[in-house]
Amino acid sequence: MKRLHQFSVLLTASAILFASCSKDGGYGSNPTPTPTINKTEVKAAGDLTAALAQFRSLIGDSLNTTPNKTSGRREINWDGVPANFTNANNFPFDFFNNTDPAGPNGRKRGLVYSNTGTSFRIDSSAFADIDASYAAEFRAFSPKKLFAYIGNNVTELTFRVAGTNTDAFVKGFGLIFSDVDDAGSTTVEYFNGTKSLGVFKVPVRNDANGFSFLGVHFPDEKVSRVKITAGNGLLANAAKDISQGGTKDLVAMDDFFYSEPLALQ
Repeated sequence: MKRLHQFSVLLTASAILFASCSKDGGYGSNPTPTPTINKTEVKAAGDLTAALAQFRSLIGDSLNTTPNKTSGRREINWDGVPANFTNANNFPFDFFNNTDPAGPNGRKRGLVYSNTGTSFRIDSSAFADIDASYAAEFRAFSPKKLFAYIGNNVTELTFRVAGTNTDAFVKGFGLIFSDVDDAGSTTVEYFNGTKSLGVFKVPVRNDANGFSFLGVHFPDEKVSRVKITAGNGLLANAAKDISQGGTKDLVAMDDFFYSEPLALQ
């Protein structure tokens, strides 16, 4: 009887230990907890000065304007895009990843847009050439050109080592939006390969200028793809923004900021 009692105590203790381990996710049917992704999210609306200074310090204080860099950051402001690619739906998907050794350094910034069958547009009229009401909606953060995906509100982009076709990653990416009215309709999702690093909401505009910024820095991840959802409607003739009596939040984009693209290993 004494041995039976000891065996019973051992079984009880083992059951308690097993239940405790299962509760922690290390044993049993419960999955192992997903590791927390280390990140710094920077966002602002209205005056973006402090947010941009913070994000630039995270991704690299030095602004790179030539290839063959391994640190620092890149920026795109659209204002140097030539006239033949302005106010027309013909902006090249690889405009900022020129791989010609004799090509201009200003086009070797290691960023490529995914071609989903619709067109990009760089516009100097606040898109008033598409619909006159847009002149009162959109302002350029760096005058006077803005950027939009025509025919789709979702933009995806990947990275290359500047001036080459070598796949690359960044540690952080951010951008400025114009005229975000609807909370939750404008987001940015970051990917390390096929793994999503999270979907982040862009703040709603809060002044007459209408600027919003979102940027996320991932010190321990390799951001190889970014998915941008700009509003929930499409720019088109007679399509009005919700602030003009329409039913959709129409959003444009301006300056991009990202760390120097480095080769994927």
